[in-house]
Amino acid sequence: MIEVHGYAIVSDDDRIADAQGRMPDALRSEADWTYFQQELDRSAATVLGRLGHEAHPNPRSRLRVVVSSSVRDLERRPDGWWWNPAGVSWSEAGRTVLPSGGRVAVPGGRRVFDLFLGIGYTAFHLTRAEGVSVPGGTALFSACDNGVTAETVLAGNGLRPGGRRILDPVGPVSLTVWQR
Repeated sequence: MIEVHGYAIVSDDDRIADAQGRMPDALRSEADWTYFQQELDRSAATVLGRLGHEAHPNPRSRLRVVVSSSVRDLERRPDGWWWNPAGVSWSEAGRTVLPSGGRVAVPGGRRVFDLFLGIGYTAFHLTRAEGVSVPGGTALFSACDNGVTAETVLAGNGLRPGGRRILDPVGPVSLTVWQR
């Protein structure tokens, strides 16, 4: 069995990046980064978009699945598996990449977050940089561009919130893990 865990830090207006697609400093949190790295260590693979893959080195050589239309279906490359959801289903790709199952971490971007809404998250780790706004930025989910909150999107996809945990009281930065 493969568990799918989403991970994102968002602003109060549910943004994950600025208008240029970059993560603003206001969304960077050492406490969140430490939590995220620990969660990646617990994961058998990480699924992310091509831009995220290219922008973030992989110094720990974690197994990556890169979502990209540049491949026909599923292709093994030196830097990981490259997967085109239009060419092969997630269930087939997942069985190939992780034949023994395990946890998959999904850190985005937005198209990947939206894709896995349809596939189904086991859990979504929603970190919020409270008091931060990113006008004109990239929304966590496409529906957030229409005024729907991230919490409403997650609830509408069968996830329920756990307790709110403060990762950094200075920010403040809080974490809520939503689970199926």
